[in-house]
Amino acid sequence: MPEIPCFVIVRVYALIISRKKEILLTDEYQMDMRMTKFPGGGLQYGEGTIDCLKREALEELGQELEVNDHFYTTDFFQETMFFKGYQLISIYYLAGFRHPVHFRISDRPFDFPEDINGSLSFRWAAIESLRPEDLTFPIDRVVLEKLQEPQTMERITPGI
Repeated sequence: MPEIPCFVIVRVYALIISRKKEILLTDEYQMDMRMTKFPGGGLQYGEGTIDCLKREALEELGQELEVNDHFYTTDFFQETMFFKGYQLISIYYLAGFRHPVHFRISDRPFDFPEDINGSLSFRWAAIESLRPEDLTFPIDRVVLEKLQEPQTMERITPGI
């Protein structure tokens, strides 16, 4: 049987957890849709995954990120939502900030003036009360379920 070429998109995300066991979420309007996800983004050619995450943090949050530990890499097939025929691999790292947060944190989802591509806001959400359907993307939902496992919550050391 002939081999089918595999086209892969890699995305890298930060799981930033506060001392209150809240996780940082980003609410964005991108590609003409609202989405709630973890901070991070797409790997660019020539980047390593940690370099990607640090670049994304500077771009989105305007703040340096400290990457602590690998948490999860996609271990099932997931076609990308936006590019048919491409497989998505997402990598999640536990991360924190070297300095106190100095970007705006909202207390409500999608706290931006209007739905324009590129709009984003950030908020903390209690890990234990988040539901998978609160997140837009299937792999993020799997990660949330892993975060909510009792043994995982015991081993995570919050950083903020």
